[in-house]
Amino acid sequence: MDLLRDRGFGPFTGVPCSFLGPVISCLETEHPEDYIIAANEGEAVAVAAGSRLAGRSPVVILQNSGLGNTVNPLTSLCHTLRLPVLLFVTWRGRPGSPDEPQHELMGEITPSLLTIMGIRNELLPEDSARFAERLDAAAEHMAATGLSFAFIVPKGAIAAYPKPAAEPAASPSDLMLRAEAISEVVGAMDPDTVLVATTGKTARELERDFDRPQNVYVVGSMGCASSVALGVALHAEGHSVAVLDGDGAALMRLEAMAAIGRQKHTGLTHILLDNEAYESTGGQPTASAGVDFCAIATACGYRATHDVSNADELRAAVQRAQRDGGPQLIRVRISSGSDPRLGRPALRPPQSAARFMEAVSQ
Repeated sequence: MDLLRDRGFGPFTGVPCSFLGPVISCLETEHPEDYIIAANEGEAVAVAAGSRLAGRSPVVILQNSGLGNTVNPLTSLCHTLRLPVLLFVTWRGRPGSPDEPQHELMGEITPSLLTIMGIRNELLPEDSARFAERLDAAAEHMAATGLSFAFIVPKGAIAAYPKPAAEPAASPSDLMLRAEAISEVVGAMDPDTVLVATTGKTARELERDFDRPQNVYVVGSMGCASSVALGVALHAEGHSVAVLDGDGAALMRLEAMAAIGRQKHTGLTHILLDNEAYESTGGQPTASAGVDFCAIATACGYRATHDVSNADELRAAVQRAQRDGGPQLIRVRISSGSDPRLGRPALRPPQSAARFMEAVSQ
């Protein structure tokens, strides 16, 4: 961060990845005025392009699983207008490095995808002197060509950020944990409901505690679970459908709510578990604290909305949504935190999908 700022780089924007967690921690602690939380990676590139138009030298940080979200603004905006941005793209799924199934394909193609887009790229150097040298080369390249430059960040390339002295512990939250909220949802819903779970710890906790053929776990593809659920609800006749969504995921694909609201005959129950954090990548904050999801859902045409923060309210909202029909939104305010021993899904994604398809066909 010192090297970047000394060379005039900033502001910084993007979507968190645990590989770059220390960088985000440093920004949040030391330079919060220069860090812009983005809902998705394409938005981050567009914000960076605007910063470039205003005379800054912006930096975009992202996980390579979200690189696909950047393709349009990098190619049709930054390339077309010659507005170069500096990218730090993590390398999840690097060949030879075990990772989650959803990172396998993007891990294989990350360097070549950047190259195909005309973005010069190289591995982040391991020592600061070499990084300073390559950072200067990146700046020269962007100035000479008007094209973006990317550092690919492998696992472990960024050391831990030294945390400031611990502050007094906050009083315990009286909000439910996500696992507790999931338990209340499953207990309150009709047993025949088919359930779509968003990526990350939501899917992992649902599978650990309540695995069944009528569940599908949307690993990866952050923000797509509610749209997947809409597709199921439109075409799986005779089945009640619910989706377990998250605040970061909902913000990443907020347009899904507009589509759900237009389809007033689906009966879809949209359950948004909101802990105001990207917990799977280290607990970095989302922008959900300032967002009225219920007002958005109402404006999009949802039949009803519920903003709940305890088990009794949640159970009642689920039962009402399934009784009265949807689409209905239930925003559940929860606390961050999960079992540190929480494992990965036991079923491979293709097996989970095939099992689900068989279940809904009956």
